[in-house]
Amino acid sequence: MPPLTAWSSALIAALVGFGGTVALVVQAMQMLGATVEQTGSAVTALCLGIAVTGAALSFFLRVPVVLAWSTPGAALLAATAPGLSWPVVTGIFLSSGLMMIVLGCIPALGRLIERIPPAIASAMLAGVLLPFCLELFRAARIDPVIVLLLLTIFVVGRSRFPTHTLLLVLAAGFAATLMRGDLATTPTGATFGTFALVAPAFDAKAILSIALPLFLVTLVSQNLPGLIVLRAAGFEPKASPLLMGTGIASVAVAPFGGHAINLAAITAAICTGDDTQLERERRWVVGIVYAGVYLLLALFSPLLVRLFLALPPPVIATLTGLALVPSLTAALDSALGSRDHRDSAMLTFLATGSGLALFGLGSAFWGPLAGFGTLALRRILNRLT
Repeated sequence: MPPLTAWSSALIAALVGFGGTVALVVQAMQMLGATVEQTGSAVTALCLGIAVTGAALSFFLRVPVVLAWSTPGAALLAATAPGLSWPVVTGIFLSSGLMMIVLGCIPALGRLIERIPPAIASAMLAGVLLPFCLELFRAARIDPVIVLLLLTIFVVGRSRFPTHTLLLVLAAGFAATLMRGDLATTPTGATFGTFALVAPAFDAKAILSIALPLFLVTLVSQNLPGLIVLRAAGFEPKASPLLMGTGIASVAVAPFGGHAINLAAITAAICTGDDTQLERERRWVVGIVYAGVYLLLALFSPLLVRLFLALPPPVIATLTGLALVPSLTAALDSALGSRDHRDSAMLTFLATGSGLALFGLGSAFWGPLAGFGTLALRRILNRLT
């Protein structure tokens, strides 16, 4: 029987991972045109995929594998221009998952991906996250009180209780909304986990401009840091089974609206450290407990989704923006850390954050292209001098 500290670590990690970013996932599904039922199905599928895949990988690899949905991926999707049909959207999710499987199967591709300058990938991520963090302050024009309240709690929490900050902000957001009587009537729908199966459709432009960036941000900002967290905790798992496992899970949940499943990073640190009070060789059990919490979340996902849909838009915008501030900070730090790649990273950041759309391709495609083009041009000029 795992000690109480192992149970509490898994519970806190799951609640932080779910509660801190589910508002963003709901917002992304809304922007993509999902119905209440389809959004509930997406969150249910994601939670179930996280639970089943995480438990299986933890058991067979004897490593505490902590999974999550792709938060940067959800931000990317929320910034996508509306107008795509839901079958095309699920085709995007499926294509991104297949790319992750192929990467796990072919080591040469992994080595090629590793050659992408981290500054460019981080700058693309920062550009994706920027509009949501700006929207946090734009929401103050509508409801300055709630923005100031949640921003204050966020700043204090980051200083005193960094692990639990997002949970505190989420609880305060719901409490303030209830106290002011601003919670709208929850949309009608299921209470328990449901699935809305859709046959995916594939669109070449959508795959190039959305599925490929979704794959890249999930890999660079979630899977690779997740591997680093595991190795920092003293585990040495092979990357291929983990990449293939998360890719297979993403493919499995895609027809039900799940956008991407990946290794967790911040929440994984809660479950892999010595605070669990388990010997390292037995710490994989925490991954099983964590998966069990996500099974419960999957059971009640539609109800939780409907509660978030009842929140006022300024509250949703504030919760989403605050949840992404730490990720934006880390991405900018990585993007601007290298002097050699600083110009290309900045152009990537600006192009991605601009919302540029040309020839049916979005800014998440043009941003990295601007960065790679800058790098290529500088190398040519260096050779000529």
